[in-house]
Amino acid sequence: MIVLKKLQKLLPKKFRKSGVTIPVVRMEGVIGGGSPMRPGLNLSSVAGVLDKAFGRKEAPAVAVVVNSPGGSPVQSRLIFRRLRDLAKEKEKEILVFVEDVAASGGYMIAIAGDEIYVDPSSVVGSIGVVSAGFGFPELLKKAGVERRVYTAGENKVILDPFQPEKEEDIAYLKTLQLEIHDVFIEMVRERRGDVLSEDPNIFTGRFWTGRTARDLGLVDGIGDVRQVIKDRFGEDAELELIQPSRGFFGRRLLGLSAEASGSTEDLGTAIGAGVVREGLSSLEDRALWARYGL
Repeated sequence: MIVLKKLQKLLPKKFRKSGVTIPVVRMEGVIGGGSPMRPGLNLSSVAGVLDKAFGRKEAPAVAVVVNSPGGSPVQSRLIFRRLRDLAKEKEKEILVFVEDVAASGGYMIAIAGDEIYVDPSSVVGSIGVVSAGFGFPELLKKAGVERRVYTAGENKVILDPFQPEKEEDIAYLKTLQLEIHDVFIEMVRERRGDVLSEDPNIFTGRFWTGRTARDLGLVDGIGDVRQVIKDRFGEDAELELIQPSRGFFGRRLLGLSAEASGSTEDLGTAIGAGVVREGLSSLEDRALWARYGL
């Protein structure tokens, strides 16, 4: 019997007599544009994988594993929208599984699921909007550096980190944040309204462990992808991880070629600039994860 099962795995899938195969898509990392050396989680990076996963005609569902502290609200919503559109078009269920964290934009993606499962220690929620940065006006004075900015349009440099903050600029930024927050709240109510708790803290940006998130109606249950899939589709159900079809070196070389014209000097400059950018981006990403104790 064991030998037979091993031989069966060598056959093309259409000739196997095994159970249903569920495609699995992983969405991990900070949501945003990314860079050649540090690909971001955005619609561009997942579109091809989603097309492959939902293109599996025999699969009744697609499993999406989410592990993200958030990031760009636009990219989060674009991924959410693509998931829902594909689910409707291909008539498939979406089962979402949260690993360490699905917070802020990560949770926005998670609510695309028809059902959401978490680990008891997962971090879930943070339904809010945040803008963060640093201000350096005093540092410039101490360093003897003069800031020169010329604009056409009086609001082109609002919230410039090298100039003192203005109350009217902060008020304007908060207006934008409230509008984005309202969109997020509407999405959560539309997707989870029938099971959502009336807890007044749900839309304040607070976050919870997986078990409490289940009690609040933010998620549906406790469980990991393998356990839930086998419970739902039988012990013979299999998981197929869908991965992007792009090469490691090709992606990075393309990224460098956009900055370097070909000479050794230009290439060195491009690499140096890239290292600095990567360092700063890594610090920002690290700060996002650290908010949730990760």
